[in-house]
Amino acid sequence: MQIRTLLAGSAMLALLAGCATGPAGQGTEPGMDTAERTYQGTLPCRNCEGIDLDVTLVGDAQSNAAERTFDLQASYRGHPQNPPDESYAGNWEVLSGTANDPEATVYELTPEGDGQVYYFLRLDPQTLELIDPQRRRFQNNEMLRLNRL
Repeated sequence: MQIRTLLAGSAMLALLAGCATGPAGQGTEPGMDTAERTYQGTLPCRNCEGIDLDVTLVGDAQSNAAERTFDLQASYRGHPQNPPDESYAGNWEVLSGTANDPEATVYELTPEGDGQVYYFLRLDPQTLELIDPQRRRFQNNEMLRLNRL
């Protein structure tokens, strides 16, 4: 089972709970503080105990597009079909603003080849949160957060 299918299911589950309406305390700084950062977290999964997600971002907002790369690794915990781990790589961009906060910083991760585009809201230098393609936060946003290692 592909991560995009499970993430889409998780996103739909979150949408059923309702969309968040208030902005969090995001910083307005679009750049990041080091050339390589790794974030980890466990996303909800409808058919398993969770999806362990590791995201490594290389480069910073001032780097040229070819130098802004990412690696995304996903592992399924307790899935009845025991799917293999998934790995995606590609480039990331900095987007300004969300539906509720025009000053928010959003990272758009676009995999090479076939794959889903991911959007992460930068809550602070230590925390990213998965958001929907319209750059809206989910009601259960605490369950969609990755913490910097």
